[in-house]
Amino acid sequence: MGAAGFWDDQERAAGFSSEHARIQRKVDSFRALESDLEDLETLEELAAEDESIAAELAGQRTGVEARLEALEEERLFSGPYDSGDAVVSISAGAGGTDSQDWAEMLLRMELRWAERREFQVELAEVSPGEEAGIKSASFVARGENAYGLFSAEKGVHRLVRISPFDASARRHTAFAQVEVTPLVEEVAAIEIDESDIQVDTYRASGAGGQHVNKTDSAVRLTHRPTRIVVQCQNERSQSSNKATAMAMLRSRLLERQERERREELARERGEAQDVAWGSQIRSYVLHPYTMVKDHRTGHEVGDVQRVVDGDLDGFVRAELLRRAGLGGAVNA
Repeated sequence: MGAAGFWDDQERAAGFSSEHARIQRKVDSFRALESDLEDLETLEELAAEDESIAAELAGQRTGVEARLEALEEERLFSGPYDSGDAVVSISAGAGGTDSQDWAEMLLRMELRWAERREFQVELAEVSPGEEAGIKSASFVARGENAYGLFSAEKGVHRLVRISPFDASARRHTAFAQVEVTPLVEEVAAIEIDESDIQVDTYRASGAGGQHVNKTDSAVRLTHRPTRIVVQCQNERSQSSNKATAMAMLRSRLLERQERERREELARERGEAQDVAWGSQIRSYVLHPYTMVKDHRTGHEVGDVQRVVDGDLDGFVRAELLRRAGLGGAVNA
């Protein structure tokens, strides 16, 4: 960064500057933690002679442990896109109205978790269901390690409950899928032929006042070779929505390319592969008992409401540890 001409290329320089800031924060956190650990050792020696210091010691230890856990989480992000922003898409699966209602609940859960993590969220599109809930929705989560964290939510989520849409009050199972891709504004490796894209415009639904009802500002892009479909309706102008949709399409194509590369490497190593995007990762059971269980890690939580209100840290951390080969799911 101190080299002559560093700022001649503003975009490249901004990328280096941003990475430098991220690394500097990690180094500063580590050094502050080292200092606090030394203070904690001194406090423990004093507490051994003076019981009145015990409460202060407990508070200091809790604070240090929380910061250590946050620092340990940082080392779980080693992928090329883990530190960047994420595009999160949710779609209803089998189960009719129940699944559309579940998809809306899932969207709310993921958005609340994003708020807890202090991510900036931009809702790109929401397609309402016929009777209730949503058919699909997409949002962009911006913040440090957004993709690395949200990638742990990728897969099919299963809900078991007494259906509020069944007059006979029978138990129903509903499914909704979460797809997560890294947000990439420009990717040299991803070339998109304009002739391969079908562009459709339509009137945006939901909030937006008179403008929503009078203009076809929403944009849907269909990539013909892969049949990937993305749409955006959150901006007032069609051009802005198209630009956002193109960024989302590049992200989806990049994720597809990365997935195919991982599958090819696994085949070469003779590893068993679960290549289905529809693989079930987690069950939320409201009847006949209450439990949320992640099938990848075994992590369980009995308080379902707490989870659907956005308390996902335990599940995400357990999955990140599993991927890193460290295990360690803790039930709550």
